[in-house]
Amino acid sequence: MFERFTTELREVVMGAQRVASDEGSANVDPLHLLTSLARHAGVLTTLGCPADELADDLRRVRRRGGMSDADVEALSGFGIDVEHIVERVEQTHGPGALTGGQRGGRGHRPFTQDAKKVLEKSLREAIEVGSKRIEGEHLLLALTALPGVAADVLAQRGIDYLAVRRLVEQREAS
Repeated sequence: MFERFTTELREVVMGAQRVASDEGSANVDPLHLLTSLARHAGVLTTLGCPADELADDLRRVRRRGGMSDADVEALSGFGIDVEHIVERVEQTHGPGALTGGQRGGRGHRPFTQDAKKVLEKSLREAIEVGSKRIEGEHLLLALTALPGVAADVLAQRGIDYLAVRRLVEQREAS
């Protein structure tokens, strides 16, 4: 599959490894792929999502242990203040205690099952639109198609499967 990746998408996948390493995560997950996609590919900007704003959203989600804004809002309806809980955890265990890893060791990080599903889905999306190469927009299609925090974060920015699919079809037609 990786031989079908464009140079840009290879950079995104390698960048996801670096993001996971920088965050001290043991594995590469879909949020790492999305973070790297925002840094290395212009497809999000084309859809009206500035990379720096998305990066802020993703940092907030990571700090909360993977809880999207929608999760936080739902819990607040039950009187649960997630931000307060995160602050208390960080006071006790240090900054970034809920990020899921410890800073340190560089090197290869294996992909989680969810991240593998995203990469496999990006291949299927590329095939479905008749592309011989897998590009950043195919990865974005996969991230929006599969349920999870990455799709939630993108949806809050108005980026869903149909919006990305329209962009891909427009590019394929021209």
